[in-house]
Amino acid sequence: MLRVANMTKTQDKTFTRMLVMLLYIAFTLVPLYWLLNTSLKTNEETLSVFTLWPNAPTLNNYKTIFTDPSWYSGYINSIIYVAMNTVMSLLVALPAAYGFSRYRFLGDKHMFFWLLTNRMTPPAVFLLPFFQLYSTIGLSDTYIAVALAHMLFNVPLAVWILEGFMSGVPREIDETAYIDGFSFPRFFLRIFLPLIKSGVGVTAFFCFMFSWVELLLARTLTSVNAKPISAIMTRTASAAGMDWGILAAAGVLTIVPGALVIWFVRNHIAKGFAMGRV
Repeated sequence: MLRVANMTKTQDKTFTRMLVMLLYIAFTLVPLYWLLNTSLKTNEETLSVFTLWPNAPTLNNYKTIFTDPSWYSGYINSIIYVAMNTVMSLLVALPAAYGFSRYRFLGDKHMFFWLLTNRMTPPAVFLLPFFQLYSTIGLSDTYIAVALAHMLFNVPLAVWILEGFMSGVPREIDETAYIDGFSFPRFFLRIFLPLIKSGVGVTAFFCFMFSWVELLLARTLTSVNAKPISAIMTRTASAAGMDWGILAAAGVLTIVPGALVIWFVRNHIAKGFAMGRV
């Protein structure tokens, strides 16, 4: 009887946990469903009646985005400068993180903390200096301008994450490689980098996502040629009201790149959360 009672309690706990998990998942998916639902409606249906699903589903909102250059160019611009930022942030952060993890020098802890303070500072603080600098040297409204501006926040984060992974690699590996005649570039690319590939994947993910969702700097430093999709989405507001259908469709398409990045680095992210400083 006692054994049966214990099994019943275990089953009840399992059922309760599953129920809580299902409710949580449903709660988090409601906004995404409503965004998709609205994107398949006409603006008139969205404003007229409350429906749980479209009465007459339409893809015209997506068609507008894919056929209007002023819309799809925003996605292209965003992807270009975000990819540039991710690559450049990794190229700068990898040697910097290796230096912090392997060497001790005067003021290293203070410099490491100073790097993190850049990530803590609101982007609005650097907005005016960046705008004046880029206007002076002719970098306004370019991909490189936004990519460089986002590096101010992504490089400290990348260094912080990568340093945690690199510190977990024994120093004896470095010494053994040097004894075997490896040059530093060869050792770093062929031996050390594969050991921290999960950390690189996690870092790339965070750099991509922070740059993808940042609006203030990207909107202010661009005007036409490099205008991001997040800035273009604000055009849906007009004197006639908000075009909710197109705005929802743009929102759905904005989620897609992030979801693809998560899919490709999903294995590295899982290891990164378990091993690194995330």
